[in-house]
Amino acid sequence: MIGDEPHLPYDRPPLSKQVLAGAWEPERIALTPVGRAIDDLALDWRLGVAARSLDLGARKLELSDGSTAGFDGLVIATGARARTLPRQPDLEGIHVLRTLDDCLALRRAFDATPSRVVVVGAGFIGAEVAATARERGFDVTLLEALAVPLQRVLGDTVGALCADIHRDHGVDVRLSTGVSGFVDDGRGQVAGVVLSDGATLPADVVVVGVGVVPNVEWLAGSGLTVDNGVVCDETCLAAPGVVAAGDVACWYNPRLGEAMRVEHWENAQDQGAHAARRLLDARDPYAPVPWFWSDQYDRKIQLAGRSGPGDEVAIVDGSLADRRFVALYGRAGKLVGVLGMNRPRPVMQYRALIANGASWAEALAFAG
Repeated sequence: MIGDEPHLPYDRPPLSKQVLAGAWEPERIALTPVGRAIDDLALDWRLGVAARSLDLGARKLELSDGSTAGFDGLVIATGARARTLPRQPDLEGIHVLRTLDDCLALRRAFDATPSRVVVVGAGFIGAEVAATARERGFDVTLLEALAVPLQRVLGDTVGALCADIHRDHGVDVRLSTGVSGFVDDGRGQVAGVVLSDGATLPADVVVVGVGVVPNVEWLAGSGLTVDNGVVCDETCLAAPGVVAAGDVACWYNPRLGEAMRVEHWENAQDQGAHAARRLLDARDPYAPVPWFWSDQYDRKIQLAGRSGPGDEVAIVDGSLADRRFVALYGRAGKLVGVLGMNRPRPVMQYRALIANGASWAEALAFAG
């Protein structure tokens, strides 16, 4: 088991919520096998060591510490790293959030009680960080380059509601606003964010949440196909004896009829298990309906399927005004997605309809 982080496996979703808030300590998010100690797995742990290159012909990995590792079977689960802004300076106070170390560094900055926190990017991670910072009592500004947060996933109506929820809690949400630079206080500490319109926002802490990049550079020249991740077939096989799983895997999902790379916790968990079975010669396709959740303030947002900005949207349960509803997404006559806010049970019901290939008309009839 080779991993570039020095930590044993841990759960990532709480990093932007309970751990960042200080409610949980890192020990609470350790992942261990159910009913046993992690030592019982008898793995050869090589932590704090990254894979640097892959030789498929020789069945060998070159590692960052100069050592090598041979293999009969290989699972590539190198995940993704936080994307940074173009020409982002190396200033104290500018953070990303992807790893446990990122979280603890940002938590230390929050513990110093900054008065002004600026979050760049109103996607799910940026929104969760903004909510956590606001609940800790900081003045928070949330910047988004798009006209509507999460527009490419949720569409205009639901995306705009997500912005309003942050405004309801006192966040200064600025849309259609990019970042052109940062202000150095003269001692290597960030003091402000320069916006695309030329204005400057004072800032003590800045969190950049503008997406992730799959970790595939180390595979250059390996012979594997790399295109928005490690390209796999529908069974997660990338080459004979080589599978990929999680954020780094781009595979064909026959249930939804498209090649996809999914950056969600449940997918990493389920696809890892499926990839392992494929390595042991199981041949069934990996065909999930992706599912995701986000906790922001007292709202739990759950999303299943593959919604997009051009989809037809129907509110079939509750209301936007009450911030408690179910929205369906339809495309080309089919149900392709469902989003629920504080409505977990219906989301799972509609997820099952998506898995069964329900038409848009069938989904609306079910809702009625």
